[in-house]
Amino acid sequence: MLVQRVLMPASSLESWTVLGDEGGIVEPIERYLSYLTDIERSPNTVKAYAHDLKDWFVFLGRRGLDWREVRLEDLGEFVAWLRLPPSGRDGRVALLPSAEHHCG
Repeated sequence: MLVQRVLMPASSLESWTVLGDEGGIVEPIERYLSYLTDIERSPNTVKAYAHDLKDWFVFLGRRGLDWREVRLEDLGEFVAWLRLPPSGRDGRVALLPSAEHHCG
């Protein structure tokens, strides 16, 4: 997935979107980011949400979960996953217990 800057054609307003692995937009994310743009949230705010939602959907995709059927336990696993360094999130790199958390 990729976070991409976009300019709105009619107004030249800056916004952000998230592209899936095949290059198309991720519809649930796009709807929310469009809403944030429509209510005139800062482009930096929209960008931050785009990155966070990208991480969430990457996590869900790797776990084979549907965003509409998330359980409380899945949220806890997501927080633990976020604390891993990005290179360790796909499971191909073993992390030592002494490794620092990526975020708090």
